[in-house]
Amino acid sequence: MNWQQFVLENEVGIRLGFFFGIFGVMVVWELLAPRRALTVSKTLRWVNNLGLVFLNSFVLRLLFPAAAVGVAAWAQQQGWGLLNLYQVPTTVAVILSVIAMDFVIWVQHVLFHAIPVLWRLHRVHHADLDYDVTTGARFHTIEIIISMIIKFATIALLGPPVVAVVIFEVMLNATAMFNHGNVGLPPRLDRVLRWVLVTPDMHRVHHSVEDDEANSNFGFSLTWWDRLFGTYREQPRAGHEGMTIGIHKYRDPKVVDLLPGMLALPFIGPITGYAINRRQWSDSDER
Repeated sequence: MNWQQFVLENEVGIRLGFFFGIFGVMVVWELLAPRRALTVSKTLRWVNNLGLVFLNSFVLRLLFPAAAVGVAAWAQQQGWGLLNLYQVPTTVAVILSVIAMDFVIWVQHVLFHAIPVLWRLHRVHHADLDYDVTTGARFHTIEIIISMIIKFATIALLGPPVVAVVIFEVMLNATAMFNHGNVGLPPRLDRVLRWVLVTPDMHRVHHSVEDDEANSNFGFSLTWWDRLFGTYREQPRAGHEGMTIGIHKYRDPKVVDLLPGMLALPFIGPITGYAINRRQWSDSDER
């Protein structure tokens, strides 16, 4: 058995092992050294945030039993995708694939902020009134389905090696839990890591109620895209302890932190414009 076959056959175990291991580390870290005081019952938020995660996992398995790794294996067998059309060394193909897929996720994230109907889905993620490791997996079910379709299309067009897809999936889940953690790093270490990886302080800015701050720092794993395209923001104006997390118009925990409210949130209110990085905002602007 070659190593790619091993990865394909053990993909679920590899992903779950990393998920629960990193989740456990982040939970302990948050308990021992929280970056911010929480404002809502942790039990309330965790039961509902994780309830949404389990619902999404069930729906994805029901709709897409092959998962991303299965699509990558199928594309390889069919010779689909750019990297299957040319003789590219495996190591180079893996590195290029992980970077390319991370860029697609960054573009997707920007689009979910820029297109009003997509923002309605994505605001379920932003409406969390606190910010911790469970926020990183809190997405509306329809957004998760759309994201999976985009991921499948990317894999079919790119033709990444199976191992690259597993590495990317593990990296995305790991960094999402890490940079949504209610934790902080020593300032010097944070500055160094930010040249490559998104840190908790960097991504927390993105969850500010201030619209220009929420429309910055879109990266989940790599920081290069925000720096390259001018959406990088170093710190929130009010500081990390003083900033407000969430969305201005949705502050009721019974709506935004209960599972029924999260599922209904995209369908509340009129669809209006929501411009990326606009610096002037009126009270009537919809978020």
